[in-house]
Amino acid sequence: MRKKIYIAYTGGTIGMRPSESGYAPGDNLMGVLSQRLSPDVLANLPAFDLHEYSQLIDSSNIRPQNWLQIASDIAQRYQQFDGFVVLHGTDTMAYSCAMLSFMLRNLHKPVIFTGSQIPLCEARTDALDNLIGALTLAGDERIKEVCLYFNGRLLRGNRARKLHASQFDAFDTPNYPWLGRVDIDIELNEPQLWQPRGAEQFQLHCDQHSHVGIVPLFPGITAQWMASVLSQPVNAFILQTYGSGNGPDSDQKLLDTLARASDQGKLIVNLTQCTRGSVRQGSYAAGSALARAGIIGGLDTTPEAMFCKLHHLYSMGLETDAVRDMLGVSLAGESSV
Repeated sequence: MRKKIYIAYTGGTIGMRPSESGYAPGDNLMGVLSQRLSPDVLANLPAFDLHEYSQLIDSSNIRPQNWLQIASDIAQRYQQFDGFVVLHGTDTMAYSCAMLSFMLRNLHKPVIFTGSQIPLCEARTDALDNLIGALTLAGDERIKEVCLYFNGRLLRGNRARKLHASQFDAFDTPNYPWLGRVDIDIELNEPQLWQPRGAEQFQLHCDQHSHVGIVPLFPGITAQWMASVLSQPVNAFILQTYGSGNGPDSDQKLLDTLARASDQGKLIVNLTQCTRGSVRQGSYAAGSALARAGIIGGLDTTPEAMFCKLHHLYSMGLETDAVRDMLGVSLAGESSV
């Protein structure tokens, strides 16, 4: 039986049109798509309904209320379709994939994010290949998680990062194998696919105000500068450190500032600035000093996934101690534990 897929067109480069100030979100994507795909091609794809959001956005403008809109859209139509495709801008696609993986836990159907580096309206576009691949994979019953499909690669959504601004192979999962690839044949890496732990659990918690900040370390960072950042009214901070989770352990004032913020209830999570690898706070004295200051290691979670995980958990109303306990639990395959 032919699968039926729901496509949510939220905006992004895939549907953009030229304007005086550069590419801008454009409507009537279905009209453009009908011009680019022949009836014979359409007949060999899963059947689909394309819903165009009334307010299309450049993904650089993504906000938590947009995540709630997309997740609610899928949840409301979950029983009507066999799979879902989200057309989204590439700049914040990794954040959106991660957030939906936490809001739509224990999926039993595919949710595939995709987009393009060049708009569909252009002659030399990657949009058609990405959309056709995403549609095909959204009809595959073996996939039961939020994924990102781009340039022939199927990636776990909450492990993905945008690593290149101007190449078609823009995304990768540095700390996790690809889930599959689409070439002449479609090959899935089935042992790496996420398996649901029981029935679907849709927890559509996503506050509009931010709960999380991101703070990168840099040579010469001062305690005064850190204190100013940590005074912001959020619950948690991601501290992006060096190497395997190291910081300047010779700066006692800086360490005291971090410890004071932690003692006052701020949750500070240690993630490496490196693209690949994991935080191991005990490997070096410089990392152990951060642990003694109350900072929690974030393993090999991406910054995008950790930001969304923390935001989601605090949106659920959890207190900091409960959120801290959840950092060592892989909720949707976002970390190696």
